Amino acid sequence: MAQSKENPADENVIAGDAPLEETIVELENNLTEDQADELVGQRLRFRVGVNLKFNRLDKYLCGRFSCFSRTRLKKLIKEQGVNVNGHPAKPSHKLQPADEIDLILPAKEVRELIPEDIPIDVIYEDEDMLVLNKQTNLIVHPARGYKSGTLVNGLVYHFQNLSACPDDLRPGIVHRLDRNTTGCLAVAKSDSAHWKLSRQFAERTTKKTYIAIVHGSPDLDADCIDQPLGVHPTIREKYAVRYDGGKEAITFYEVLERFRGFSLLKVNIKTGRTHQIRVHLSYLKHSIVADDMYGGKVVYPWQIENRDSAAEEPLMARCALHAWRLEIDHPKTDKRMKFEAPLPDDMQNLLDNLRQYRK
Repeated sequence: MAQSKENPADENVIAGDAPLEETIVELENNLTEDQADELVGQRLRFRVGVNLKFNRLDKYLCGRFSCFSRTRLKKLIKEQGVNVNGHPAKPSHKLQPADEIDLILPAKEVRELIPEDIPIDVIYEDEDMLVLNKQTNLIVHPARGYKSGTLVNGLVYHFQNLSACPDDLRPGIVHRLDRNTTGCLAVAKSDSAHWKLSRQFAERTTKKTYIAIVHGSPDLDADCIDQPLGVHPTIREKYAVRYDGGKEAITFYEVLERFRGFSLLKVNIKTGRTHQIRVHLSYLKHSIVADDMYGGKVVYPWQIENRDSAAEEPLMARCALHAWRLEIDHPKTDKRMKFEAPLPDDMQNLLDNLRQYRK
């Protein structure tokens, strides 16, 4: 169906956060509905072939993505969600063989999404977007095995207007946080805002800053972790540093406070790979507290206070990672905006105990 110009062994398409030069794909056949579903919300770039049935841009995209209406694709083009040879194009643009098209593929209409009265902590809201302070133990959108009880179920209950995601279960979602990661999360309330915000994340013009509490104390006060990441070779749910085809992943950290046996870190990420911060800190042998998937341990009061073991509730029972700050350009005004989410109670309580007993 499609072949990468850089790596012919790759199947179908290359999409996501990879740099543009790694995502040029030559489409030889129309994408099926299932194949298009796999690319929803991700950046896709491909080269036009030599056998053009339609050379008008909107008609060409309808042929390649037949599961979308021409109206839907035309709207995406008009909102500058499609570039030809690096520049926004009109629906009537005449394509030539070898032209390069990049876009963020829209999703299809929501079929079964049940509104649920799930609490939503709003940091900022206007007619174009929301910024939320996501709580712990909350999956962002329905997925295999989780059809309800997600952030999206709460969003469709509380908000009338979200960006349209036809045939998909992710209205408004332009980026994600792990289930037990708290903090800043942007949500689009219009289609135009969705494409513009998504492009910022794809082009890495956003700035995402996290706070983490980790085991041990890094040797350096600050450093860059530049290690490629990919799916774990034996455990499908995990990710790992992979030199055999892993994707570029870059994490910067700074030690804010040191304690006996623990450290408070500020973390910035240049890339946005799945589980990136968790895997990179585990790679440094400083796993995030209570991140049991990557070597973190649950922490109890008696451990922090150096008492005998006791039957107590843990101070931290989930991954101690918080999306503290998010900087993005407003999708309508282009004004740079900065949002902060206060440290959640469980992380603040652990930090208070470390300051009292482990300084």
